[in-house]
Amino acid sequence: MDDRFEIFLVATPGLEAPLAAEVAGLGWQPVVQPGGVTITGGWPDVWRANLWLRGATRVLARVGSFRAMHLAQLDKRARKFPWGSVLRPDAPVRVEATCKASRIYHAGAATQRIERAIAEELGAPIAADATVVVKARIEDDLVTLSLDTTGESLHKRGHKEAVAKAPMRETMAAMFLREMGFDGSQPVLDPMCGSGTFVIEAAEIAAGMAPGRSRAFGFQQLATFDPAAWDGMRAAVVSRPAPAQFLGSDRDAGAIRMSIQNAGRAGIEGLTRFDCRAIGDLTRPDCAPGIVIVNPPYGARIGNKGPLFGLHAAMGQVFRERLKGWRVGIVTTDGALAKATGLPLESGPVVAHGGLKVKLWQSGVL
Repeated sequence: MDDRFEIFLVATPGLEAPLAAEVAGLGWQPVVQPGGVTITGGWPDVWRANLWLRGATRVLARVGSFRAMHLAQLDKRARKFPWGSVLRPDAPVRVEATCKASRIYHAGAATQRIERAIAEELGAPIAADATVVVKARIEDDLVTLSLDTTGESLHKRGHKEAVAKAPMRETMAAMFLREMGFDGSQPVLDPMCGSGTFVIEAAEIAAGMAPGRSRAFGFQQLATFDPAAWDGMRAAVVSRPAPAQFLGSDRDAGAIRMSIQNAGRAGIEGLTRFDCRAIGDLTRPDCAPGIVIVNPPYGARIGNKGPLFGLHAAMGQVFRERLKGWRVGIVTTDGALAKATGLPLESGPVVAHGGLKVKLWQSGVL
């Protein structure tokens, strides 16, 4: 295949714009599409995207395409595809096919044909739990082949073993911080921190740490992988000093223990502080004003919504009285709960979160 090809960076639906901004900041030229961002590059770009992107959930390398009007033609052309240029014969593979507006309409049959072609022409084993995934999209009779180069979703940084109820994914937390204008220089406070995701992401960004520094990726099992080049890319990541101004609190002592442990595994315990206290006991942090960001309980996630209006009203009062000069971001499914805070909040786009639709509601400076 060519040295340069399309790379599709999968976004959480609703967070394509901040992902594009992150991609541009890393030197690529992003093209926003529904569900993600496309860039053009080579295999080192694939590795770098997996290592550095905080907002993408997957990195798909588009490795080829051909037309197929029926299954026999798909079988023939899949057998002619140069699988050995991208796949290893000793690495297990699985295929996922989708069909849309095409004469080939049976995704299961298409999957079987491509899997058989790979197994018989390359000799690679087919396995349902394989890390290496070939994605075949058949649309308007055009078969586009992509490789999932990521493996486990990129929100799994490799540091968070302990999670609280209804956790915020790291990818979403990073993009919500970006939407609030966070660039690493501002203090960040989460007064309902759960397992510490917002605080830990903010501290890592401030310290210049690569989010993928501690984990393995699917591309390490591809024929295109260069271990020496990858080791060099990872070794070039140098963290920078950052102030200890990333603060979390929660009334649940278990959540605070989880947060401290997760920060320790991420190597940023020196930049973070976690305290066990209810939001009503919140005190003004001893630092410059910054960003308050919180993912409070909302009815669809927790159950009965009635008491939550009182919680949000009390939270808004605490913020107004004790956090003058700070800006507030609240993630919720329910605009009425956001408005119950009494804060001057404006909502961002709808974002898909675990089957729910949430929005980030932001204030100006209080």
